[in-house]
Amino acid sequence: MTKQPTNVVSFPAAAPAKAEASHVRIWSKPVVALGYTALPSVMIQAQRRLGITPLQFNILAQLLDYWREPSRAPFPSKAELAERIGVKPKTIQTNIRALEKAQLVTREMRKTAAGDWNSNVYHLDGLVARIKALVPEFEAAREERNKAKAAQKRAQTPKGQRQQP
Repeated sequence: MTKQPTNVVSFPAAAPAKAEASHVRIWSKPVVALGYTALPSVMIQAQRRLGITPLQFNILAQLLDYWREPSRAPFPSKAELAERIGVKPKTIQTNIRALEKAQLVTREMRKTAAGDWNSNVYHLDGLVARIKALVPEFEAAREERNKAKAAQKRAQTPKGQRQQP
């Protein structure tokens, strides 16, 4: 039997390949490469509790699509939003006012260097705060569902075959 020299260092094993993220597996790399917007499930599931119409939800989703950095609020024009959604700019304006009234969006008017009006900046801090405030309610509901599932599983499993916790 030969002895390994003590000054030899083993070559490190190759790092395991990362599994593709689920959204990439669903949509594909080419689709995700063109952009991806994070839309919290709480926002989707709480649309009625937030008091927003389907059109207002769509406007918020569009604004979120423009929001790439937390420190830089989105600033699409009403015409751009209207074109994307398929409505008139006045419809966008009316619904953004309603979102402002609901304190989900704050609009900041801005001017160009020449003094002309430019597209508004839309701050979504109110939306983020309202979504975060719903988290405890959603966590409690999840816990209740998990308890109900566990109770149902215990009821369906004969006593002698139950796994001990």
